[in-house]
Amino acid sequence: NWLPPGKIYTYFNRKNNKRLATQIQVACESLGFKDPLLIIDNDFYNGLYLGELLQSTCVMYYLRDYLLYQPYFNKHGVRAEPAILKKVDVVTTNSLYLAEYAEAYNPYTFYIGQGCEVDEFEKKPAKFPADMQDIPKPVIGYCGALLGIRLDIDLLENIARQQPAWSIVLVGPEDEDFKKSALHQLKNVYFLGHKMPATLPAYVHNFDVCLNPQVVNQMTIGNYPRKIDEYLAAGKPVVATATKAMEEFKDSTLLCNNLEEYIAAIQLALNEKDDEDKVKERIAIAKSHTWQHSVRKLYNAVNNTGK
Repeated sequence: NWLPPGKIYTYFNRKNNKRLATQIQVACESLGFKDPLLIIDNDFYNGLYLGELLQSTCVMYYLRDYLLYQPYFNKHGVRAEPAILKKVDVVTTNSLYLAEYAEAYNPYTFYIGQGCEVDEFEKKPAKFPADMQDIPKPVIGYCGALLGIRLDIDLLENIARQQPAWSIVLVGPEDEDFKKSALHQLKNVYFLGHKMPATLPAYVHNFDVCLNPQVVNQMTIGNYPRKIDEYLAAGKPVVATATKAMEEFKDSTLLCNNLEEYIAAIQLALNEKDDEDKVKERIAIAKSHTWQHSVRKLYNAVNNTGK
C-alpha cells in the first residue's frame, strides 16, 4: 500500500490478485464447486481483478463499510472501489446509505440488510452484574468500543451535566479521546471497562434506556448498527443519532439530531420502558433481522441481474 499510484502499484496489485485467484481455484476444484457465485466482501484491493481471473459467471461486491474514510484505504481505494463497483455484475449492501453510494456506479445495487445473532440478548440473565449493584437508577447505557471517531463525547457529557439524576453507564474499552475526556470527572458517569462478549447481555438487560450516540461522519453514517438489534432483542427502548442507516429502525427507536432531542427522547423512553406491547415489538424487530432473511435478499439480487 505504500507504493504510489501508477504502473508499478498496478502490476503488483494484479500479481497479488492472481495469487489469490489461484488458491481460490484450487479450493473450488477440491470442493467440486460448479459455476460458483464469487462474492467479494468489501475488498477492493485483493478483489479488483478476481472476476476476470476466475472467469466467474456472476461476481458480487458486498459493500458493508465506507472504507475510503480511512487514509490507508483511501490512498488507492479512491480509484479501486469505483472501478470494482462498475465492473461487477451485482452490488449488495448492508445499509441504505451505502446502497445510494453504490447506485451511482452500478444500477444493479440492492440493499439486503444484515443478519444478527441476538438470541443471547433476548434471554434474561440469571445474574446481575456485580459492578452495577451500587449504580443509581435510572441507568442510561451504552455497550461497545468507546471510540472518539465514532461516538459523540460532547453529547454524552452534556446529557450527564443536564440530567445529574441519570446514571450514564459506558461498557467497553476506551480510546485516548475517552480516557482524556471530562466524562471521567462527572459523578453520574460510570466507566465499567472491557467485558467478555458472553457477559454483555446481562449489562444491556440492566439498562433502562440504551444509547447509540454516534458522531455523524463518513465512517458512521453508512454503517449497519448491529448493536441496535442487540438492544432491541433485550426489549429495551433505544435512543440513537439519526443517520441514513438508522432509517431501517425508525419505527422501533427514537432518533435524534441534537442534545435537546436526546434529552426529550430519553425521558420518553424512560416513561415507556415497561410497556409490554412495545417490548414485544422491539424483540420482534430484532428477530426479523436474521442471516436467513439477508441471504434470501442476496439471492434475489443475483436473480434480478439475469445471471
